[in-house]
Amino acid sequence: MARWQPDARERLQQAALELFAEQGFAATTVPAITARAGLTTRTFFRHFADKREVLFAGEAELPAYAERLIAEAPAGTSPLAVILAGLRAVAEARFEGRKDTIRQWRAIVATDAGLRERELQKRAALAAAVRDGFHARGLDPTRAALLAETSTTLMHVSVTAWLETDDRRLADIIETTLATLRATLDA
Repeated sequence: MARWQPDARERLQQAALELFAEQGFAATTVPAITARAGLTTRTFFRHFADKREVLFAGEAELPAYAERLIAEAPAGTSPLAVILAGLRAVAEARFEGRKDTIRQWRAIVATDAGLRERELQKRAALAAAVRDGFHARGLDPTRAALLAETSTTLMHVSVTAWLETDDRRLADIIETTLATLRATLDA
């Protein structure tokens, strides 16, 4: 085994996803992951605090990214335009081209109560960042909170629909889902 391997993190993630899918999250151990990846346990812990982190690595980046997108939107841009631009950017940067991996990730998370709770915490952190971003743009707390919760729900519902299709881009589904929401609210 080579002393330093530049793709160790990716190999660990791939091995973990395979094992989680094959034998379940709870039954998979860190030594099993490292054996599958051909790496050491020590290498695993250089990249991840525990096996949950394999699934949620990088989650802290998304709220900061959302706040930055909101802050950088031109002055006078409507909140809805800010949300749509942000969701399109997230769709392109984090989702497109990864549909099979995201399907696999969602299936794994669905099997474990602790993982589902962690996913809800991730969504709550994102909503808080969006709320804070809109509040910093001068929106009152109630409007900022409504926009934050609506945008995170819009993304979640859109991703679910996207995972059930084979040919549509996530950005297009986001726009369709928003149109459905608007029609529902106007009905």
